[in-house]
Amino acid sequence: MTNDSEEKQPPRPAEAEKSAGTPAAPSASPFAPGGTPSSEAPAKPVAPSAAAAAIPPKPGAPAKPPGPPPPPKEAPPKPAPLDNDLVRRYKTRFSGAIQEALLDRRQAILVIAADRLLEIARYSRDEEDFNLLVDLTAVDWPKREKRFDLVLNLYSFPKNERLRIKALVAENEPVPSVESVWPTANWLEREAFDMFGIVFEGHSNLKRLLLPEEWQGYPLRKDYDILQQDEAWVRENLGIDSGQ
Repeated sequence: MTNDSEEKQPPRPAEAEKSAGTPAAPSASPFAPGGTPSSEAPAKPVAPSAAAAAIPPKPGAPAKPPGPPPPPKEAPPKPAPLDNDLVRRYKTRFSGAIQEALLDRRQAILVIAADRLLEIARYSRDEEDFNLLVDLTAVDWPKREKRFDLVLNLYSFPKNERLRIKALVAENEPVPSVESVWPTANWLEREAFDMFGIVFEGHSNLKRLLLPEEWQGYPLRKDYDILQQDEAWVRENLGIDSGQ
């Protein structure tokens, strides 16, 4: 028995569906319960427009046929004997001291006796206007009796002219310093002494430039073992092995 004064409760959803006799329509919301997107209804990609789909892709550029191989490089011309006014003036002034005169790729070269280097240097500066010593270096030829090529590259500002002087020097043969003629020779001669062991007589401060004074050997000589450093110096001064 029910109380007529009590309000009737609304039917539950399941009961309403049963009473209606038709299934409930699915939710149209793209989100599943809990606020996350539903995986059951992914968005469809936007189809390209008909105009864009009608444009055919551009064909690639045709491959270029391989060209002929480049011609081999020509060997540089060998040094040729040189006989011009400059050479004749040197030969006239220093009879017997000019051993050879060459032209190598437009570079005049005088090969001279090493013991005449200082007087030839003074003449080059004072009489021929070669007022700049651009470089002084050496080349090692260990199998040759005169082991080293001592090379001086000179330049004349007034004449815009270059000259190379080369002297052949034996091992342990001292050569005169040209520091008094061109002050730039100071460090250049020190470097040649440091790297090759060439001694320049009359230099104001001939000592090693790059390596320690106690270092044994001359690294730019071709018989110097580059992998064998001065083990004794490294161990004494650095407290380690050279690691080579």
